[in-house]
Amino acid sequence: MSRDGMTAVRGAHSHHASSAAPNKENGRNSPSPVQPDSNFNHPSPPDVSHDAPVSSASELTQTWVHFAKTFVLIFPIYALGYFEFSFSWLLIGLVIFFWWRKNTGGKNSRLSRALAFFEQEERSVKQSLTTSDLPPWVHFPDVERVEWLNKTVRQMWPYICTFVEKLFRETIEPAVKGSNAHLSTFCFSKIDMGDKPLRVNGVKVYTENVDKRQIIMDLQISFVGNTEIDVDIKRYYCKAGIKSIQLHGVLRVVMEPLLGDMPLVGALSLFFLKKPLLDINWTGLTNILDIPGLNGFSDNLIQDIIYSYLVLPNRITIPLVGDVELAQLRFPMPKGVLRIHFLEAQDLEGKDKFLGGLIKGKSDPYGVLQIGNQLFQSKTVKENLHPKWNEVYEALVYEHSGQHLEIELFDEDPDKDDFLGSLLIDMTELHKEQKVDEWFDLEEVSTGKLHLKLEWLSLLSTPEKMDQVLRSVRADRSLANDGLSSALLVVHLDSAKNLPSGKKGRSEPSPYVQFTVGHKTFESKIRYKTSEPLWEEAFSFLVHNPRRQELELQVKDDKHKCTLGNLTVPLSGLLVEEDMTLTQCFSLKNSGPSSTIKLKMALRILCLEKQGASDQPSSVQVRKASVTQPATSPSQRLSASESPLPPPTPPPPIDASTLTLQRRDGEPYSASPVRSASNLSTSNLSACISSSRKHLAHNESTPSLASDISLPFATLELQQRLRQLQNGSAPSQYPLGEVQLTVRHSSQRNKLIVVVHACRNLIAFTKDGSDPFVRLYLLPDKSRTGRRKTSTTKRTLNPIYDQTFEFSVSMVELHRRTLDVAVKNGGSILSKHKGLLGKVLVDLSGEDISKGWTQWYNLTEDGSQKSLQA
Repeated sequence: MSRDGMTAVRGAHSHHASSAAPNKENGRNSPSPVQPDSNFNHPSPPDVSHDAPVSSASELTQTWVHFAKTFVLIFPIYALGYFEFSFSWLLIGLVIFFWWRKNTGGKNSRLSRALAFFEQEERSVKQSLTTSDLPPWVHFPDVERVEWLNKTVRQMWPYICTFVEKLFRETIEPAVKGSNAHLSTFCFSKIDMGDKPLRVNGVKVYTENVDKRQIIMDLQISFVGNTEIDVDIKRYYCKAGIKSIQLHGVLRVVMEPLLGDMPLVGALSLFFLKKPLLDINWTGLTNILDIPGLNGFSDNLIQDIIYSYLVLPNRITIPLVGDVELAQLRFPMPKGVLRIHFLEAQDLEGKDKFLGGLIKGKSDPYGVLQIGNQLFQSKTVKENLHPKWNEVYEALVYEHSGQHLEIELFDEDPDKDDFLGSLLIDMTELHKEQKVDEWFDLEEVSTGKLHLKLEWLSLLSTPEKMDQVLRSVRADRSLANDGLSSALLVVHLDSAKNLPSGKKGRSEPSPYVQFTVGHKTFESKIRYKTSEPLWEEAFSFLVHNPRRQELELQVKDDKHKCTLGNLTVPLSGLLVEEDMTLTQCFSLKNSGPSSTIKLKMALRILCLEKQGASDQPSSVQVRKASVTQPATSPSQRLSASESPLPPPTPPPPIDASTLTLQRRDGEPYSASPVRSASNLSTSNLSACISSSRKHLAHNESTPSLASDISLPFATLELQQRLRQLQNGSAPSQYPLGEVQLTVRHSSQRNKLIVVVHACRNLIAFTKDGSDPFVRLYLLPDKSRTGRRKTSTTKRTLNPIYDQTFEFSVSMVELHRRTLDVAVKNGGSILSKHKGLLGKVLVDLSGEDISKGWTQWYNLTEDGSQKSLQA
């Protein structure tokens, strides 16, 4: 019998013995069951005996095949030895065999790589053609092809060039000459717009969610012109010019109001929703920028000046009938305010690498947010792939149709910041949703999510909901002039009359106006050499509490560097006006006897009409189909609307260094003023979000308006500790204790002097008492250089300090400031017993601040309530 047959027989015997063994373990030999159980179908013995020969025959066949292969490999070696051939023939044969095998394998590998490359190229070409090479009407059904318009523009182009040349010579050239004495010899020596006309790649007409008396169109324009414009300044023997201009963007055309008489349209408004791509090829720019009066200019600054006339909220308005109110068309009221809660992110990519990429580290993420020409930048969270920012920004939205909120995340590096993902939010969908709170998948990366809470604030022209809005932003109790906004103030600066000259004499002033509300300041354009300037400019302010704040106005002379007059308008007066709008000529103070300025002011209440966010996923995220997405699993490819929201349970404990709701010294994250995009440097604006640029030079972050949470972490912790101390008993008159301060302003030294005398009846932070110290800020400055603090007194509830601190601030600026005083528990660096003991906000707007006062102030959780005791 063969070896395989013996193995099969032994296996059968062993199986039979193992099945019989349990019957022998009981001490008696039980016969094997002959009848099978009715519940099971056992194979019959004839079937088993029939399968054994078949398996044996197959195994025998495989053995013979294996033997044949072995013989074929060994026989050539035996033949070489039998016929006494040299062993070199065997080596030659092996070399030929392996060379043939390598050649064939390499050819197949190259073919497979080439086919894979061509497939990848085909996919990438198709995706790149989707957005860059094909016009919008190819893949957007609501964008129409307008080749007839391009033919019309091509035929009209010589006449358009003649009009542009006339505009440059008759309007721009005299304005430049009069703007500066150094430019009195400025002139255009050559103006040639070239023979390549402007092209319109597609037109979209909005038919939904628009006013019936207006028509809104978006024109996808592209201009690549061989323009030649030469400038000559003969006084400095300087020549410069423009060789070529490229302009690509979306131009919005608004025709309103529609009329029943010819020409059927009252006026045309033209503007870009966001900055277009503008590339100007300058010639001799370095020479012209050396001229006095122009040495502060740069290439980016010149482009920003152009943007200031064309990008929303700025617009060009062309009246077609005489009785159209141009002020309302040129400077319309915003459609709403977008409040952005920039909360946290998860599962970001680790971009930091060490030892030449052998060790992969974490990232230092920060976010850049842009809507229109408004730009915000968050703080940087160091070494964290799950950062928590908890910052809040507010942006004006003038057109929600066709506009997007663009968000990009970057990893801060010393040389070049790495890209961590992007997100695009459709403002039209957000306007419908009103409020969205969910996680969004980041695009253009393989992993990462971003948590946002977006709120659309509508503008109300009646003050009925004023109290409700003030309570929602906690402006009813706060003395500070910063934080979340409750109202929007729009000021239209029309003109001024009978302004005095800057100095004694007959020289005309060059006036401009400076507006200030709270901590935000805007300046108008300069009108040269006139005492009756016409500005026609509009400015918008987000107001924290209109019942307490004022509009401060100063008319200044740029030529003589002096003030021509000032004016203060309390915003509370607008609440009682009809439609909360006031148009009036105001008499200027500290000015000429008949100097007046004409203003139109409108106040609007910011109201969140939808209080609760929907449980259903929203559709506000816009997918960038043109961007190649990395290969991910199907579960990772879920969109924001498909991905489940995270559970409402609190997250697991995190390290204290990553918790951004509380500062390192226990200070809760409080409000600070937001800066508009106009306050950022022009170079920062030119380096803002771009889909073609994945690296952004890290600039100074935009301060958040407030912490995202309604009660800061330290305040909430203090309230819980206070409830534990009271333990059901009646609260005392001053449950957190008091602090004694002396506050005085020195007009001669322009300094605010604060003396911290003592504290009494503080709460015990531990069983051994507290280690209190006092920290001071002069809001809105909350930088480290603006912080003052006393020494720490150990284990006492009634510390005595008698320490003096000074803040450099003028009397005029002091009335807009608030003194923030916080009593905290100190301790060592590694101590866990750090926190807030109480807080007070001291109002500095009193008239007796120059005399000073010494008072006891009652400490509260957030400093909002204050009581005095002599």
